[in-house]
Amino acid sequence: MRPQEESLSGHHRRELGEIMKKNIGTLYGISVGPGDPELITLKAARLLGKVDMVFAAASTKNTHSLAMAIAAPHIPEETVVKKLHFPMTRDKARLRRAWKAHARTLIAVLEQGRHVAFLTLGDALTYSTFGYIVRHIRAMAPHVPIETVPGITSYQAAAARLNTVLVEGEEALMIVSGATGGRRLREFNGKPENIVFLKAYRNVADIRTALDENGAYTTRVGIVNCGLSGEEIIKDMDALSRREPNYWTLIIAKKDRKDALLDQG
Repeated sequence: MRPQEESLSGHHRRELGEIMKKNIGTLYGISVGPGDPELITLKAARLLGKVDMVFAAASTKNTHSLAMAIAAPHIPEETVVKKLHFPMTRDKARLRRAWKAHARTLIAVLEQGRHVAFLTLGDALTYSTFGYIVRHIRAMAPHVPIETVPGITSYQAAAARLNTVLVEGEEALMIVSGATGGRRLREFNGKPENIVFLKAYRNVADIRTALDENGAYTTRVGIVNCGLSGEEIIKDMDALSRREPNYWTLIIAKKDRKDALLDQG
């Protein structure tokens, strides 16, 4: 191929790419916050009023979507709303199949030129299904424009509810998944002054044990249903570990400091 032809071919490819972009809708990752409907951002609410379709994740075991319930007041009646069902499993092969299938669903709609919102609790890029969806869409359809709207996380809302500082001065904060109990805390040699266990759920007892083994985290508090109906603040880890597991459970632990957790009366 002569240089002139190669240049022309490259030019045509760029033109084709620009045409494709103009005809493709944008995927918006919309964070709706931890549960309190008033903690959704103005930007998220504005975008929900203008997109063509809204998708939200739901379990294969039921049709409920907390994210959809939070966002509902900001979604016009004429907007098409759909739930994408994900299996509640640790089987990575099954999860990958679901992520790929739902990514294809979103790509098909976006390639029709329709703008789409994908709802996610808390922040869209913090322990969120949206992150996996984005990874697959980028691999399968890199031409699709994606924008993420950040949101308030459950641990930020929990700290505000407790009126406690998450970090100050030269302190560090570690955010870990509690899905495997206290394993992550045990693995770290340099322990930060503050730690948050998200997704504590069925693993509260082992998280409590890991904190006991470490000995430095003298202040711990569990928060169940933060920002939702039935919210509870539980400072007795033994009592929390004996309770019926609640999916919406997180634990904040802090090394000894006089004002670590303010009294709630």
